[in-house]
Amino acid sequence: MSQENVEIIRAWFDAFNRGDWDAGLKLAAPDGELDWSRAVGPIHGVFRFGSDQARRFWDELREHWESIRVEPEEFIEVGEHVVVPLTTYGRGRDGIEVRGRITVVVTIREGKIVRQCLYQDKREALEAVGLSE
Repeated sequence: MSQENVEIIRAWFDAFNRGDWDAGLKLAAPDGELDWSRAVGPIHGVFRFGSDQARRFWDELREHWESIRVEPEEFIEVGEHVVVPLTTYGRGRDGIEVRGRITVVVTIREGKIVRQCLYQDKREALEAVGLSE
């Protein structure tokens, strides 16, 4: 596995956990996209990194939570894609804590994230890159 790709993805999630969208965007290609079209929550769609769409997505997501963080569990490299199962921990504005699991497929080209696509489970994400569990 490309250690450089893993470090880029770790830095991306570290920026997310700190709430530092500017640092995250430095890791992404301006014409790249954040694909949350499969999300089951109130925020879903496809958002361009180099536009206000992605920043509005980020702000809206953070608006719903007092705190939110993700913990990558593993990194499965498949060519230019890296499948990353995550555990998400959130505390709502009313203090209720939740934990959820999702998997993202992060595509990296020339040292930049060009796409991050959310899947509800690992099997779905693996199938999207041509693998099975």
